[in-house]
Amino acid sequence: MTPSMLRRLLPVAILLLGLALFLLFDLERYFSFEMLSRHHAELASWVTAHAALAALVFVLLYALAVAFSLPIAVVITPAAGFLFGVWLGALLSVIGATLGSVLVFLAARTAFQDLFRARAGATLARLEDGFRRDSFNYLLFLRLVPVFPFWLVNIVPALLGMRLAPYALATLIGIIPGAMIYAGIGASFGTLIDRGERPDFGVIFEWHILLPLMGLAALSLAPVLYNRLRRGKTAP
Repeated sequence: MTPSMLRRLLPVAILLLGLALFLLFDLERYFSFEMLSRHHAELASWVTAHAALAALVFVLLYALAVAFSLPIAVVITPAAGFLFGVWLGALLSVIGATLGSVLVFLAARTAFQDLFRARAGATLARLEDGFRRDSFNYLLFLRLVPVFPFWLVNIVPALLGMRLAPYALATLIGIIPGAMIYAGIGASFGTLIDRGERPDFGVIFEWHILLPLMGLAALSLAPVLYNRLRRGKTAP
């Protein structure tokens, strides 16, 4: 393996190493609802006393969690709603998640895009062309539907040649509804902790929430359908 190839693979290797160490040392236990409920008073007091610093630390923590694909986002976003309130908590979550996603995107594009292109057949090449043409809307759809793995959606656009600016914008917009829902769940943590109850993190998959998200996702593809119909009419 050449030195240039090693340099290109280094960002991805760092991200994978971070994930491996996180899982190896079982650090997930420090990012659980039980841990939050045990230390909620101290955390809430510190956030109140150091609001700006707490917001910055949270955004950085969230960005690192997404960049290293750590399995803790389902707890961190509700924690933001609990510590900062629904609106600010959702905003900080969106910023942190977008920054982390951009890091993954850049690492994947640096390491694998050329290799993917070199080995892609004609079918995959056509898929790449089609995705590029309406990449913003496709990615917006993938972000709005909460059934696609977040880490996978971070990587695929990089391999298909999507540009950074529309990737970042579609990511930012597409994760807002989910962030609002989970931050709203977190806003009730205080009551749940007092009652000794656990939150239902699977609420986003209930039909009264999932259907509106699916509707937004379908709406995001309307421009794609319109453009295809228009191209079909103008084609010779």
